[in-house]
Amino acid sequence: MSRFLFAAPLLALTVAAAAQVPPPRPPGLVSGQPAKASAPAPAKTEGGAALEEPTIDRVNAYFNGIKGMQARFVQTSPDGRKFAGTLYLLRPGRMRFEYNAPATLEIIADGRSVAVRDRKLNTQDLYFIGQTPLKFLLQPKISVGKDSTVTGLKREGEEIILHLEDKSTFGGTSQIRIAFDGITHAIKEWTVTDAQGNNTRVMLSNLNMAAVPDKSLFVIDEQKMIEPRN
Repeated sequence: MSRFLFAAPLLALTVAAAAQVPPPRPPGLVSGQPAKASAPAPAKTEGGAALEEPTIDRVNAYFNGIKGMQARFVQTSPDGRKFAGTLYLLRPGRMRFEYNAPATLEIIADGRSVAVRDRKLNTQDLYFIGQTPLKFLLQPKISVGKDSTVTGLKREGEEIILHLEDKSTFGGTSQIRIAFDGITHAIKEWTVTDAQGNNTRVMLSNLNMAAVPDKSLFVIDEQKMIEPRN
């Protein structure tokens, strides 16, 4: 039975993998070392006017405006393997990463805890939401920088890039890179680099910001619970 390190994306732990199918490293609720971009030309609107520089207030306003969301995701693990699936978000506090077969992993946040499930092995481990690099996405009122340190926010070409550092995640400090669309401010992807330098990248597509996922998707089965890990 193979095993893999569940590091940057949500925390850092070891989870059993499906037989003959190496499972993904679950998304830090974003990961992959961002390439260093050459100095881009200032972003402009179609009329040629320069766009305003992004601010943390605008980033917070965007996140707080999200009530529910459904999207497709493609996750690139540190070893280059790719895994696809569906992301569900219902604020406050609830998120679910559901991987396509042959992967058998599910990551569920119910507002208090994060459960890592393996559907094939019928196992479940429980962790505190505070151990996840993107925990701010699950807060009732999102305030980027409250629980993490903002190390950068700027336009890079057609994107807005936010860099965060979180020293309270499971396994040590995580570096987080989040990319937004430069015009709509919609979140496009994220990358988490864990304390060991492992990078995981999650890219989103087919975003449905009007989706209201059913609350049953975010229920953690208490019969399978173990004590949250410290």
